Amino acid sequence: MNKNIPFLDLKAAYLELKEELDAAYHSVVDSGWYVLGKEVDAFEAEFASFCGVRHCVGVGNGLDALHLILRAMDIGPGDEVIVPANTYIATWLAASYAGATPVPVEPDEQTYNINSTGIEAAITTRTKAILVVHLYGQPADMDPIIDIARRYNLKVIEDVAQAHGARYKGQRTGSLGDAAGFSFYPGKNLGAFGDGGAVTTNDAGLAERIRTLRNYGSKVKYHNEQKGFNSRLDELQAALLRVKLKYLDSWNARREILAGRYMLGLQATGLQLPSVPEWAQPVWHLFVIGCRNREQLQQQLTEAGIGTMIHYPVPPHLQPAYAELGLKEGSFPITERIHSTVLSLPMWPQMDEKQIQTVIDVLLDITF
Repeated sequence: MNKNIPFLDLKAAYLELKEELDAAYHSVVDSGWYVLGKEVDAFEAEFASFCGVRHCVGVGNGLDALHLILRAMDIGPGDEVIVPANTYIATWLAASYAGATPVPVEPDEQTYNINSTGIEAAITTRTKAILVVHLYGQPADMDPIIDIARRYNLKVIEDVAQAHGARYKGQRTGSLGDAAGFSFYPGKNLGAFGDGGAVTTNDAGLAERIRTLRNYGSKVKYHNEQKGFNSRLDELQAALLRVKLKYLDSWNARREILAGRYMLGLQATGLQLPSVPEWAQPVWHLFVIGCRNREQLQQQLTEAGIGTMIHYPVPPHLQPAYAELGLKEGSFPITERIHSTVLSLPMWPQMDEKQIQTVIDVLLDITF
């Protein structure tokens, strides 16, 4: 029997907040002001407060957020940026866009986040920064990473595209390093109705440089101090994000309840379930299981009407885009094993008890 449970239902989030979102939309279109106005200013202030930092700069998307951080830090050609081997390619692309070289480090086998024990061995005289990803909504172990960065005089940049609102030892992601890049792609925990992104930091000078870079290198219209970019969070997305930001913590709490149901219900399946350190408070952007016969399992779930996704089928070092690095299959065995076994189950805040129990029941019926 087909269950018809999608991997993600974005319309449900809109319907829950329809009245407020529609009012925010009409407020912007009625204003006649659509780029870098009061809605962006207000969102930047509110999101900075949410993250526990002094500054937020709205930009066009998450990749731009990371790229502009590196540019503003004067990291570029000839420099190296340590990145997780196990991540979405956008993390690597940010280093490449700045002209730097991404240097991958294997993940911890339990959490899938970058393993701090491998970072020090990857540092060279050209290393300028460590770009940490809080993958699937779970914070990376930041204290040892920050300790290494201080000893080698390196910048620490957080990729928080999947971890809006997560906490590491009680502190919000986005406030743990020198700067952080966020994506507001529609499927994120805090998702816009199109592309959007932001940078958070406590460094006033860095924030000012990014504000200039995002707007053609200009502080004053038609006066360009630098060769900048066009990467601006627009007024409409900012207004809609302001509405959703008010509900982010409560929606993340719902995700936590759903994840708990999965963890309890799937204990007897033999699947590899997420591992959460005691110091981490994840926000469950994704609920990712591990399974040796992933393709078969995904097919069985598809036939039962259960939507799934693979995050991610091919690691960055094996993508044609990075063939010039000469990293062949076997170069990063832990990463490659993860990318060949992970499968993401349905997860969104409006998912109900019946839907999640159905997913669990279907998985319990499958022989692994």
